[in-house]
Amino acid sequence: MKQPRKISKVVRKWLNIPSSADEFHSDYTINGMSERRRKSCSDDGGCVVVPEELSRSWLMNTSDGIEQPRFEEEGSHLTKNLRMFVGTWNVGGKTPYNGSDLREWLNTSLPAHIYVLGFQEIVPLNAGNVLGAEDSGPAAKWLSLIRETLNNATTDSNASPPPPIHNVIQQRVNCSDLISLEDELEEEDDDFERFVSTNSVSFSRDQVSPSPNCTKQNQYCLVASKQMVGLFLCIWVLADLHQHIQNLKVSCVGRGIMGYLGNKGSISISMTLHQTTFCFVCTHLASGEKEGDEVRRNLDVMEILRRTRFNHLNRMGRQSSPPHHHPDKILDHDKIIWLGDLNYRLASGSEEDTFELLKKSDWQALLEKDQLKMERKAGRVFKGWKEGRIYFPPTYKYLSNSEHYVVQTSAPSKQKQRTPAWCDRILWKGEGLKQICYVRGESKFSDHRPVYSLFLLPNDINR
Repeated sequence: MKQPRKISKVVRKWLNIPSSADEFHSDYTINGMSERRRKSCSDDGGCVVVPEELSRSWLMNTSDGIEQPRFEEEGSHLTKNLRMFVGTWNVGGKTPYNGSDLREWLNTSLPAHIYVLGFQEIVPLNAGNVLGAEDSGPAAKWLSLIRETLNNATTDSNASPPPPIHNVIQQRVNCSDLISLEDELEEEDDDFERFVSTNSVSFSRDQVSPSPNCTKQNQYCLVASKQMVGLFLCIWVLADLHQHIQNLKVSCVGRGIMGYLGNKGSISISMTLHQTTFCFVCTHLASGEKEGDEVRRNLDVMEILRRTRFNHLNRMGRQSSPPHHHPDKILDHDKIIWLGDLNYRLASGSEEDTFELLKKSDWQALLEKDQLKMERKAGRVFKGWKEGRIYFPPTYKYLSNSEHYVVQTSAPSKQKQRTPAWCDRILWKGEGLKQICYVRGESKFSDHRPVYSLFLLPNDINR
């Protein structure tokens, strides 16, 4: 039998894979160890959808019988009416600045119990970041800003920003190097795929204890965060809810250059809340608005579903049989949320008609050209999944720090001319999840607008 060869140092470096294991971050310590742990790497007609101009006032004054999140006395725990906020934002390679305000996006006037936040392009997708050492500095700043926003903490104006963990060196990559890498990947495909897919860890309840960052009941604490090049996914919960979360696992799939590099792909986090399994999949799919590019995005989805594995390791670090109710694949979970820059554009057609609809703000007519809706309707992708009705304008592509789409300006610009599209989406699968809003934020920070959704979790989760 042919023995699989070891992954070379060049492949490890170019694929941003440490020699032994990957990390994710958490506010919780495990067996007294430090916070950082080494880790092996359809429209729903029944949901209530809120037009964006009414979303906040409607949600704050809802009379549909859905209770607001309950913040109990210290020592008790939340047992019903759990709300989950899911947000996605392509930040265009920009790092937050001092004084950045996330309150409009995170809608903290209506707090949830769980926040699932996915980012794309937290670093520029250049050769240095894709092929070199991972730049964790921007992720640390986003985490700090999210913590301050959720916990309503005041920012110390005298505090210096955290130093970047890595200084990224720009690298030149030539064609012969890429060809050599691709040849090596083809020869070692099974070993390589198994290596990059093993990014999992499991916590049991008696192993997890809160860090000093998580001492107050009404504080939000970081359950887990994970970065892969520009992709970043983090999960926050109220402090007294963490004791009901178990079996955290992480899996990353690169779908960028040659189908493996991390400039595109997914980060998935699996967890158990009470007795219900959840999977959150943050993705950045293939870009481009040429005819046929939607097929590449469909393939990305299929490969992410195929290659994502939440492996179960024993104390010796070896593969073991998965415990009962511990899912191995994305689709094995009870509830699944898929979020991110899915990059589906508007189907090709008459530009005059498209721009006329854009001028009229006729979003429903434009949505008839939406590739994701068309591909789902044809059963080619996300079959059996749900997405709330969209009542908000396209989220891409804006001039930075502007309310205008790039196509709306005739001024010379280095920015690519792109037809506006709903690139940023949130879908879900699983019985019992009720979406109570699906709207976008209006931050002008990047060329994308952030999107968020609020879900009500079924009561049987808490039993």
